[in-house]
Amino acid sequence: MIPVSSRASKIEYAIRDVVVPATKLESEGHKIIKLNIGDPIAYPGLPTPKHMIDAYKNALTDGKNGYSPSYGIPDLRSAIAKDEVRKGWDCKADDVYVCHGVTEALQIIFAATLEEGTKVLAPGPHYPPYMAYPQMFGAETIEYSLKSDDGWAIDLDDIENKMDDSVRLLVLVNPNNPTGNVTTAEEIDSVLKIVKKWPNCMIIADEIYDGLDFTNKHVSIASRSSDVPVFALNGVSKVYYAPGWRIGYLAMHDPTEVMLDVRDGIERLLRSRLCASTPAQIGYLAGLEQDRSWMVEYASKVKRRRNLCLKRIAEIKGLEVEAPGGAFYIFVRLTDEKWANDDKAFVLQLLEEEKVLVVHGSGFSPRKGNGHIRIVYLADEDTLNIAFNRIESFLARHRLNNN
Repeated sequence: MIPVSSRASKIEYAIRDVVVPATKLESEGHKIIKLNIGDPIAYPGLPTPKHMIDAYKNALTDGKNGYSPSYGIPDLRSAIAKDEVRKGWDCKADDVYVCHGVTEALQIIFAATLEEGTKVLAPGPHYPPYMAYPQMFGAETIEYSLKSDDGWAIDLDDIENKMDDSVRLLVLVNPNNPTGNVTTAEEIDSVLKIVKKWPNCMIIADEIYDGLDFTNKHVSIASRSSDVPVFALNGVSKVYYAPGWRIGYLAMHDPTEVMLDVRDGIERLLRSRLCASTPAQIGYLAGLEQDRSWMVEYASKVKRRRNLCLKRIAEIKGLEVEAPGGAFYIFVRLTDEKWANDDKAFVLQLLEEEKVLVVHGSGFSPRKGNGHIRIVYLADEDTLNIAFNRIESFLARHRLNNN
């Protein structure tokens, strides 16, 4: 047997791994209620806006389907820079690099900044690639705590205690996936104050959900920094409802010009992989430059579905939750003794018995996510009610069987 590389064999991606048993059930004729993946297009009533689709289609029709510049189409880079300026910091078009989604942006950043013996500090629980990717470059991801009993707020003392000279990147996901927490300006300022003490450390500001903030407290992390370097990450997948287009970007905020060598490395890596999809970039450009009033209706619809979930969870014995402030995830605590330390068994048995698919919290952090499940609340309200009815029935049945 030809051996697989150790880096590949160790990678897990819980959000999609749970699809494997669901697909088997579907092949047997079962219909699954899927609340596992943050894909807005998978749910009714949240289509990609027509003017963006038209721009994408017209690009194909007009023959704008060849290679584009490695750093992104100039007009798109300018439009993204203007959008970041609107968020409060001095972003230039040359600071913006268009990628195959935020996931490629992460790979590029990690490849340009990490080596053997270096570290990434990421929130626990966290989006799985923050654990999977750094190890490919000989680095290690260390989790800092989010306070599960305080709205998943950042544990600043834990960050302070875990910082050292080997930490190259500190990750802030705002709003957070999977918890939905929105980090306040005060918290960001406190994190920046800590990072400032370590001159080789940069911040990754993952703000892909910034247009889905129900607290009105969200601020750009780069806008708060006058000295700490920041990678601002965003894209078309979530707030513009076009995840399959795979267009995202990294924007470099380097107020004291300490990332010149890093920038050179990033540009070399981007040139070596040619470019992101040209017609998809043109579709994103239409989203940035044309009418955005549709976003209000979409966000309102998502918020109503969030509120329904909070209401249902409050009524179900065996579930507790810290209300999410943004994104479209709800990170639910399992309080029944049978499931509190075996969330993956809960997910697999719920799928088998009730045909409802969610994600085990331990897939986002074996220790800090254990005893939780992540639910995507983008489904229509009737579907969400059916799903919660089944979850309630499942919990009650297993509670009864334990007595």
